[in-house]
Amino acid sequence: MALKITSRDVDGITIVALQGDVVLGEESSSLREKMQGLLAEDKKKLIIDMSEMAFIDSSGLGALVGVHHSVNASGASLRLCGLGTKFKDLLRITGLLNVFNVSSNEAEAIQSFAQ
Repeated sequence: MALKITSRDVDGITIVALQGDVVLGEESSSLREKMQGLLAEDKKKLIIDMSEMAFIDSSGLGALVGVHHSVNASGASLRLCGLGTKFKDLLRITGLLNVFNVSSNEAEAIQSFAQ
């Protein structure tokens, strides 16, 4: 399933919704490019909503890690939300659950910026 990426702003926070697969090729590249574009626009509070994501492979995980590093290097903050059980387990197994700031849902992720 092709990756569809949409974004919107809520109270100064940019929410990037992923729908489909984040896999090797155009999908991983488009995620990196989208996030680099937002950082270039000086967006500082970013949420990636993964609730509609169907599948992620090792290249997709690599893209997420690359996005995490780019966000940190630019002085911005990133949250992931909407991870299903299998994606949360995958992040736990790979040790990435300790790297990313993960929220259960979009509202919780937005609230976490206020803390």
